[in-house]
Amino acid sequence: MNLPEHVFKSVVASTPLISIDLIVRDIQGKILLGKRINRPAQGYWFVPGGRVLKGEPLESAFKRLLKEELGLSLEQVKVSFLGLYQHFYKDNFFGSSFSTHYVVLAYELVLQSDLISIPNEQHSSYNWFSKKELLSDNDVHDHTKWYFQTGKHADNKLSPNFSFNE
Repeated sequence: MNLPEHVFKSVVASTPLISIDLIVRDIQGKILLGKRINRPAQGYWFVPGGRVLKGEPLESAFKRLLKEELGLSLEQVKVSFLGLYQHFYKDNFFGSSFSTHYVVLAYELVLQSDLISIPNEQHSSYNWFSKKELLSDNDVHDHTKWYFQTGKHADNKLSPNFSFNE
């Protein structure tokens, strides 16, 4: 369910959002990033993905985002769950008057075929990066880099077995 703008603003200002990030690799291991059009992370290279909608089962959200963000179906990818992350931004889709908080389900996808065409509603352009290239590029957003930095920012990756007593 898409919410009216004034309701969505209130939700973003008041609660965390649930989203799915798609870490897409080709068969050579390169990673697909798009140049973000919208806030937050506007102007940065970022992995494809998007929000889970109210009333939308996670499996349906995953399939919808796979189609909307990449023009793909499940048969065209090999999927594995990377983990649960949290992303905090100082701005939001509407501007900079309040922050955004995402709880992110990150999935790695390995393409089983070439991408023919990629929708460009959320990204102005796309590029394939090696892990080394994306980690050294200042225009790749830190939240994207976290998926490739072993041991760094561990506090932003949530373990499903975390304990408050650790």
